[in-house]
Amino acid sequence: MKDKYKSLDQKKSEAKTGGGEARIAAQHKKGKLTARERIHFLLDEESFEEMGMLVQHRSVNFGLDKKKFFGDGVVTGYGTIAGRLVYVYSQDFTVLGGSLAEAHAEKICKVMDLAMKNGAPIIGLNDSGGARIQEGVVSLGGYADIFYRNTQASGVVPQISGIMGPCAGGAVYSPALTDFILMVENTSYMFVTGPNVVKTVTNEEVTAEELGGASTHSEKSGVTHFSCSNEIEAINNIKQLLSFMPQNCEEDPPSMLYKQGNELRENLNTIIPENPNQPYDMREVINGTVDEESFFEVHEKYAENIIVGFARLGGKSIGIVANQPAVLAGVLDVESSKKGARFVRFCDCFNIPLLVFEDVPGFLPGTDQEWNAIITNGAKLLYAFSEATVPRVTVITRKAYGGAYDVMNSKHIGADMNYAWPTAEIAVMGAKGAAEIIFKSEIQQADNPEEKWKEKELEYAELFANPYNAAARGYIDEVIKPQDTREKLIRAFSMLRNKSVSLPKKKHGNLPL
Repeated sequence: MKDKYKSLDQKKSEAKTGGGEARIAAQHKKGKLTARERIHFLLDEESFEEMGMLVQHRSVNFGLDKKKFFGDGVVTGYGTIAGRLVYVYSQDFTVLGGSLAEAHAEKICKVMDLAMKNGAPIIGLNDSGGARIQEGVVSLGGYADIFYRNTQASGVVPQISGIMGPCAGGAVYSPALTDFILMVENTSYMFVTGPNVVKTVTNEEVTAEELGGASTHSEKSGVTHFSCSNEIEAINNIKQLLSFMPQNCEEDPPSMLYKQGNELRENLNTIIPENPNQPYDMREVINGTVDEESFFEVHEKYAENIIVGFARLGGKSIGIVANQPAVLAGVLDVESSKKGARFVRFCDCFNIPLLVFEDVPGFLPGTDQEWNAIITNGAKLLYAFSEATVPRVTVITRKAYGGAYDVMNSKHIGADMNYAWPTAEIAVMGAKGAAEIIFKSEIQQADNPEEKWKEKELEYAELFANPYNAAARGYIDEVIKPQDTREKLIRAFSMLRNKSVSLPKKKHGNLPL
């Protein structure tokens, strides 16, 4: 009997060494953690329960019968983060380059199935050379099995992907189907085709980092939501993300103990500049309103003219969407519309109330925007807000012009509570442009057209560049002083806590993709 126990211990010990000490050392030399080290830092101490430790591949072609490792290149199982159940898989680059094939995929699918059955988040830590070409089509089938489960789990349980190394070819589509992607600078990359193929096909010379590195995808493509300086930062960001989310679509997000006190925030009174065309940083408004140091921005470096992220208000988790007047005056364009829509839909999936701070002069004009489908992409944000059934509150801080006023969670598309600061300007367009159109003949015939134009601009502004016409019609529920914003929002979201909305019966809507 002792020999059998000894044999088991030996097999487990072998499994825990992955591809061997030399390959582990090579992994560390690249500045990367091993698959097991990542899980160690991610989960609560001693909470990890491994599954499939002794799984091996079943292939014999191309010498694979002589290259068998316990675990087959991926560590899978479950554990807790801050005491909450999560399922995790972590690819092991030290074993056959972390390549995915039949047994490897089966292990991942098993934990994904359990996550769906038990209603808990799925965290994938990707570090793989791609499909194991020696196993042929079963590798492709393994990817498709995972993609299918990603799609089935979407909107049911949160899915987070950490890209800790290479993720290329078909492998990129599993992370792309998940809710959030985190990448590590200089050691991780994602692309459908690598630099060598790009050079062969298009004659472009590009490095892996330029083509699909963390900075590329966090700033240009928007594929990744977080660019992290190292793996520990990425792991900590995953933990922080989860702290704002429920376990699944049938639960509410976790709350933190909060003792209500003086909610006045007088510093908000001085943020909006006297000059209506002068920029300011909307993050000052956000941070001045939400619980101290609770704002956690998502997609920070991409489409910076809109801000999205999580925060807490009175200890409760909320999602924030805000125009950023410090970048492109806060206009909506193709990229910001997609960014905002994606975030709104995630929050709606997981019962996270939405708070919108609005200062938007309209949609960005120009051939580039029109030819890149600003119509369709702007409609995505409109659709996302209109479809959302979670509590929705808007605060207009300054400009709310044209169709962008409608899109940014207006009362007309189902917002529950709409507030405006006295500095708000709710109009079809800015006073200068409106005066030029309305009083065109009068301006042209004046002795001093420039002076007349300014006169008419002031006249229009006096009539329309304020929140009171909208308030008179009930489009704005209340015009409030900035200092009262926090207290009003806490009360509004508390009032909306039991909101219930039934959507029309249908299979699903046809989002303008």
